[in-house]
Amino acid sequence: MSTTSSVSTGCFVFKPDIKKKKKKSFPSLDDYFTHGCEGAETSDIRFRLFHDLWNKIKTDTEHLQDELNRQILDSLLDFTRKCSSTRQHDDWASQMRASEIPTAALMLGVNVPDHDMTFQSLSELLQQSVTPHVASVQAKECAALKHLMKRVLERLMHTVVVAAAADDDDDDEEKEEATLKQSVTPVHKSVHCSLSVLCEWYNTQTKKSNTPGKKRSSQSKDQHPPVVIIFKDLEAFNQKVLQDFILICSRYIEHLPLMFIFGIATSPSTIQHMLPHSVSSLLCIELFQSLSCTQHLATVMDKLILTSKFPFKLTGKVMQVLISLFLYHDFSVRNFIKGVQMALLEHFHSQPLSVLCCKKKEALRNAAHLSHEGLERIRQLPSFTRYVDKQESQEQVGLLKDDAHLQEVCQKLIKDLHKYHKNYYPTLRCLHVLTSSLPRYPLGKQIRELHLICLEKNVWETEDYQSAMKLLKMLAKDELIALLQRCAEILRSANSKKMKSALVQLEDMLSKFKQLDGGSEVVQCDEESLTSPVKNLQKKTDLYQLQKALLEMTESRRTKKRSPFENLRSEALEFIDNLVKSHLYLPESQTLNEVCYYSSSSSVRCHLNATPRTSIQAALSSPYYYLLNESLKTDDGSISNAAPDICIAYKLHLECGRLINLYDWMQAFSTVVSAAEGNDPNSDNFGKVDDVKHARFIRAVSELEFLGFIKSTKQKTDHVARLTWGGC
Repeated sequence: MSTTSSVSTGCFVFKPDIKKKKKKSFPSLDDYFTHGCEGAETSDIRFRLFHDLWNKIKTDTEHLQDELNRQILDSLLDFTRKCSSTRQHDDWASQMRASEIPTAALMLGVNVPDHDMTFQSLSELLQQSVTPHVASVQAKECAALKHLMKRVLERLMHTVVVAAAADDDDDDEEKEEATLKQSVTPVHKSVHCSLSVLCEWYNTQTKKSNTPGKKRSSQSKDQHPPVVIIFKDLEAFNQKVLQDFILICSRYIEHLPLMFIFGIATSPSTIQHMLPHSVSSLLCIELFQSLSCTQHLATVMDKLILTSKFPFKLTGKVMQVLISLFLYHDFSVRNFIKGVQMALLEHFHSQPLSVLCCKKKEALRNAAHLSHEGLERIRQLPSFTRYVDKQESQEQVGLLKDDAHLQEVCQKLIKDLHKYHKNYYPTLRCLHVLTSSLPRYPLGKQIRELHLICLEKNVWETEDYQSAMKLLKMLAKDELIALLQRCAEILRSANSKKMKSALVQLEDMLSKFKQLDGGSEVVQCDEESLTSPVKNLQKKTDLYQLQKALLEMTESRRTKKRSPFENLRSEALEFIDNLVKSHLYLPESQTLNEVCYYSSSSSVRCHLNATPRTSIQAALSSPYYYLLNESLKTDDGSISNAAPDICIAYKLHLECGRLINLYDWMQAFSTVVSAAEGNDPNSDNFGKVDDVKHARFIRAVSELEFLGFIKSTKQKTDHVARLTWGGC
């Protein structure tokens, strides 16, 4: 019998209920917008706008991720085609030993939540263009070798597989599972779990596809397509299970064209650590490296966030929370997009004026049909209040009293807001192009770092911006021209009148740079003026003449004429500086920015960076707010004696010190439970511990131990140690 330090140990088996159960009805997003939100008169429009933006972000994200994974997926497809075609010819033995299994080691990085989408795309592409026989397995469903074999055969053969069990209990479980599956899909017959069965099935399938009278599609040109097995999370697999499976597969490689794909999150050396040489030598491994998650995030930010095609925007604090969660938690771009979608949902639900967060034409139309309540909400916006304070007194009266006039002004302000975004992002990209290659990256290496700076303060007022401009004044001619040409490409793709005008000025400067001869005459003149005092120093002179010559040299250096390139370089940097100061001012300074910008960083952090311990303590201290049972409601902050056992045990353990006496704890628990049962306090049996109360107490203590509130201690056998302090 194995020993354990737990207070109690138990094993509970719940067999599946085949009877149909009624599905619980959960509120839809439409109900979420209709009920319980402010500004219910526009909830339908806001829900439609939210739904359209949600679908647009989701579609663009999936398309972008497919494009980013296209290169590595194409390489994997070429690898599988090459191995499959090599097997069809006689040079198979010359390429690799007959017992070697072609294996692709796919390096995906530590962003594990993003791997599912990559493997799903890979499986679909393999089935479409290489082979219909693809099976994906995960470590959590393959604890033993029989489970791994069972999952592989089921997903390849699409039938029920009964694994050979080690004992009678496991055999009964396997048979019961097979019976349950057959009751759901009675068409298929169960087969035994063996690779020899898979070989027979594969031969039958290839004979069917190669029938002379049967037309073959262009996708199934190979007479013997490979059987691909994808291990999604190689590091999590049991080493012994994986080794045995590879050894068994190597025995069938001559009869079954197997091929492995290993999904690796850490390092290629994982294969060497998990597999001994006798096993790894049976694999012909080729390494494939995907894009890093930081590059993936940079592309997503560039294509989805830093663009004017989406009217919904995030403030600097919200953006900082999402990026911090990405960098310090999971490196998952998928979770980053989910955070953006969550902010999108919260914005359209909590902000009634989000009805104006849409394309310009629709926003102008919605602004023209705003109700009096909507116009009053606009008058209460902080940015609109600042706008009113800057107007003349007569205009202020019209904005605060005349609804028709306010609707006209709102349409103008919405146009200005859209123009601001059209000018902001091209200017941001130009500044990033100029400063991202400077030494020590004063304004950040990634564009998201520069964007965060611009969201928090006026970038031209920072010391980093001043140092960046000083470094730009030291650039050589070729470097500066190359950077300005990249800026011209950015402005050329912008859809704004001001950006088009800036492009004309920049192209004029570039043409002047190309016409420069290098300013040789000025340099020659400067050299003569500098060398003349030096020649005088070479002559024999006294102290007065030496001092005079040195003063002349210093003065000549101060009054040195700048070359044409230096003048043109200063002019170009002054143009960039004016462009930055004209279009990179804070979003908060723009009137009606609250319509498009979501600013509740605390809500994002609460939803995405949850604190389980605090939530559990709140549930145990206030079960009424979770169970909504009136008998649990209390006013003085205490807990009702009708609360669940774990809540009672938790409340009692808060009154104890570092060590808790189990007997005293159980007596107090029994007293509270007896009061809840309505027993007479004056009776002899009140508070007496019987078998039922003892079992309930042990279960409650075991649950608290599982949640991490207490632990067993060796100091005293009848005591447990408390691990947390304070309650909610």
